[in-house]
Amino acid sequence: MKKVVVLTGAGISAGSGLQTFRDAGGLWEGYNVYDVATPEAWQRNPEMVQEFYNQRRKAVLEAKPNAAHIALAGLEAGYDVTVITQNIDDLHERAGSSHTVHLHGIITRSQSSKDPRLTYPIDGWELKMGELCELGSQLRPHVVWFGEAVPMIETAARIAAEADIFMVIGTSLQVYPAAGLTDVVPVRAEKILIDPVVPGIDHIPELRVIQQPAVTGVPAIVRELLDRND
Repeated sequence: MKKVVVLTGAGISAGSGLQTFRDAGGLWEGYNVYDVATPEAWQRNPEMVQEFYNQRRKAVLEAKPNAAHIALAGLEAGYDVTVITQNIDDLHERAGSSHTVHLHGIITRSQSSKDPRLTYPIDGWELKMGELCELGSQLRPHVVWFGEAVPMIETAARIAAEADIFMVIGTSLQVYPAAGLTDVVPVRAEKILIDPVVPGIDHIPELRVIQQPAVTGVPAIVRELLDRND
């Protein structure tokens, strides 16, 4: 069974109503990302950061997987599929994808402020100040902020290096280290980009570009790939 590795970004969740950074000129729901998505922001004003992510979590829980998420889950009928996502929502899992690697964490979990390896599920949308980890430190969102290490990047690179087909969906390939995954994909692999905004991609040889939103482009390419196996 051929191995499909999919790198997804915010564009795939835009079809579920979740706003992206790039659509708002560096703002996210009216906030400058550096005021709510850095360790320094957490040190300055943890209450504001906590409330920001509570509202984002509420939006994620109210959102539903769209046609692109569902199509990717359906691709498992004919392929060994791993989704590597930059997104912090759980829409891939809720759509039915069996193997999802979250590069930037997942908003439905919390983590210790003292030891990021300690993570916990969140019941509902609200994580409150005063909720502590087993070490006695405040729980924060299980999200990789700007300036923090990306602990799953090595795992993701190993997976990308085994791809027979590598798909990039809904990302501008501007955020590192995730964008660097394209460098480890085998030369022989088929490479497909699906996004309405095509970034500077001259460094990726033999890349097939489908300039469409994920909600239309992904179901179409999934049907094509499954038809190959008939």
